[in-house]
Amino acid sequence: MGISATKRQRRLLVLGAGPAQLGLLRAARDRGLFVVACDRDARAPGFEYADRRAIVSAEDEPAIGKLAQAEGVDGVIAPGIDWPVAIAARVAARFALPHPLSPETASLAVSKLRQRERLKEAGVPQPDWEIVTEADGLTVPCVVKPPDRQGQKGLTLVRDHSDLEAAVELAVAESRAGCALVEGLVEGPEVTVNGFSAGGVFHPLTVTDRLTAEPPAFGVALAHAWPSEHDVSEAVEAARTAAEAVGIENGPTYTQVRLSDEGARVMELAARLGGGHDAEVCREALGVDPNQLALDAALGEPVDVPEPSPAGGACVRFLVPPEGELTALSGIDEARAADGVVDARVYRRPGWVFGPLRRGADRAGFVLARGDSRDDALAKAGRAADLIRFESADAAVLQQT
Repeated sequence: MGISATKRQRRLLVLGAGPAQLGLLRAARDRGLFVVACDRDARAPGFEYADRRAIVSAEDEPAIGKLAQAEGVDGVIAPGIDWPVAIAARVAARFALPHPLSPETASLAVSKLRQRERLKEAGVPQPDWEIVTEADGLTVPCVVKPPDRQGQKGLTLVRDHSDLEAAVELAVAESRAGCALVEGLVEGPEVTVNGFSAGGVFHPLTVTDRLTAEPPAFGVALAHAWPSEHDVSEAVEAARTAAEAVGIENGPTYTQVRLSDEGARVMELAARLGGGHDAEVCREALGVDPNQLALDAALGEPVDVPEPSPAGGACVRFLVPPEGELTALSGIDEARAADGVVDARVYRRPGWVFGPLRRGADRAGFVLARGDSRDDALAKAGRAADLIRFESADAAVLQQT
């Protein structure tokens, strides 16, 4: 029996209340929804936008089902994180709630292995890949990662054969399925195609340059900048064909594409809003707010993707603190007031311990800025980031660089 909506304030269950969910949670609050948010971290920054907080892991499906039923929600959504996308779809189906994805499509989207298989069947350009449990017979350079985790968890860029065994062991240990996905290294700049599908029609929105750190933080984005400085027509088409291959007819997609000398290659597709404030960049760049579109889809309301109105440039710049325990920070108010800055925030508070930059979780916050051009937006975000200072118990006070 479904959870029926009445003439009360509409209620939305959001899986996750961390940095990746901030934009959606704020948009839901601004829309006047009653927001129920769950996260295993009681200090999750997104809880400030929730009407009701549940200290429940976004991956605890039985608990989430009970929470959805107890709260009488009208929709459930998992923005910014991969695995809960399938949980949200299954919970919605269980209680006859509207949802842009079927459980089958959502489950396919969150499995890198099944996604790779489907892309291969559809002829979508992608890296060479194989699934392994041991390092025997592998060649380098390659990228080794779990097939069922997101971000940089368990990921290693391997250029030396002597590092293969440790990389495979790490990926296998982090994998839910106990295996590793090994991909041939595709050289070239990486862009992110943020799109939204409605009624089977794919609408490309922003294509941002993914400005990354060098190893050992391989793949960790330091900034997303729009518009891209590259010809992105192949990237857009690759993202479109990937979404169609996976079976996504409705809802947001976030597709990372590498622009190699041989052409665009789909590195990964996620059936969700980007976790790096991509929706907010799109709002500032094109006047289209994917957060609001995602809320429409999650609540079963008509989705009308407006025509983009590009203007100037926009970017999000991530803040990376010194290693060690954060003891003090300053300058956030000054950064928010800086020229061109739309928003700035520090996710973590004193007492948080930062390790080496290896994953997105080691970011401390962000600056969202717009400007007359891409480079102008990046420069304004950089000047604002310079105003934010972190003090660590194990390192000197450092400015963002």
